[in-house]
Amino acid sequence: MAKTKYKGEETDRQVYLMARDEGLNDREIANNLGIHHDTFYQWIKKHPAFSDAVKKGRELSIDKVENALFKEATGYWTEETKTYIQEGKNGEKTKKIEKSKKFIRPNVTAQIYITKNRRPATWPDKQEHDLNHNGGLNINVKWAD
Repeated sequence: MAKTKYKGEETDRQVYLMARDEGLNDREIANNLGIHHDTFYQWIKKHPAFSDAVKKGRELSIDKVENALFKEATGYWTEETKTYIQEGKNGEKTKKIEKSKKFIRPNVTAQIYITKNRRPATWPDKQEHDLNHNGGLNINVKWAD
């Protein structure tokens, strides 16, 4: 019988972290494990804990992206640090560290994306208008000579 590279909880933890922290797809995870992607799919079917680790890792990576998108859409404060080297009159060098807070303005594209996806009935990609009505409609067309 061939020796398997699947090491139970150790492998499950590896794929969980690859899916969660790096957002890797199936082929990338298989490559990092040193296995063929067909083997990866066999493990998904054969080892429920492995399958769950991949699914849970992916869910958390998507949560992370959603949170970052929301942060972009609403704006946020960040701290900037600038370091300067100043030279004094006698040639001595001193390091000056300057910290400041900066507000990153909301990103309108992120706002549009969130509203269209979270409330599609309110923010549809297209608007439909019903032009049917019971009244008459006269259209006069005058042709140029």
